[in-house]
Amino acid sequence: MSNPPPKLDFIGADRIVELLTPSAAVEAIEDALRKGLDPGRDFTRSILDVDHGQLLLMPAQSPRSTGVKVATVAPDNPRLSKPRIQAVYILFDAETLTPRMLFDGTALTALRTPAVSIAGVKPALLASSSPLSVVIFGAGPQGIGHAATIADVVSDERTISTVTYVVRDPVRAERPGRRVVAANSTEAGEVVRAADVIVCATGSNTPVFESNGTKANVIVIAVGSHDSNRREVDSVLVNRAQVVVEDIDVAMREGGDVIMAMDESDFKTTDLISMSEVVNGTVALDPNRAVLFKSSGMSWEDVVIADAIASKL
Repeated sequence: MSNPPPKLDFIGADRIVELLTPSAAVEAIEDALRKGLDPGRDFTRSILDVDHGQLLLMPAQSPRSTGVKVATVAPDNPRLSKPRIQAVYILFDAETLTPRMLFDGTALTALRTPAVSIAGVKPALLASSSPLSVVIFGAGPQGIGHAATIADVVSDERTISTVTYVVRDPVRAERPGRRVVAANSTEAGEVVRAADVIVCATGSNTPVFESNGTKANVIVIAVGSHDSNRREVDSVLVNRAQVVVEDIDVAMREGGDVIMAMDESDFKTTDLISMSEVVNGTVALDPNRAVLFKSSGMSWEDVVIADAIASKL
């Protein structure tokens, strides 16, 4: 008689937030890279066009687990008051490949993407003790997640002076205590020029702000796309910044922000810095220069965070 299939524990959004803080998620990413995880050995993500968006299949493995995220990207969903990105995540035992847990993949992504971003720029974030002015393009889960992760990571060394969300429809994004301004407005230009950190978490295929006039040492994080022909930042920023990416080969395949800048300027592949080099201290970021972290999202990041959550159970 065959054994019954294992009962899967479902780890929902509230439980994910309860089990792993944003700063602990950053530490999990850093710890994996410091222990020798090589993003370049990650499985290639499959991106399939479907009628109303994209279907993403993201497999990965760690010493403890194998996992796969099935995610969807539906560009029209914000208009329907639904998330643009939704997902489920299945975690398997590494040796037996027995299913272990099922996660709310949307919440897992909302935690791991900011953790990766902040791990990639953390030395620059902590290079000063002055208050931080943060501007976030997009008020969806990724924008909110980045604000929470920045605040949690810098809390012992810096304060957050302001967080401003720049959106196309301020009325829809308004919440008590949240500062919201309209994209392309005078106010948006003013907060961008005063910003210490700018997060781009949008579905835009063109730059969402002009980088001329931003601070010399501004920190910019761009996470909104994984396509070679879409970008959220302009070539001017790419050329003046220290550009950090998850993996150089992935950036050259999916990082439209850097690919398009290379087509328009003298910026070269050899100018890119891998986040592993930053985390492991083999490359030191200059605190007086701008930093751009361009993320496309990689499968290894999900299994690292899923493992970190599972270890708390």
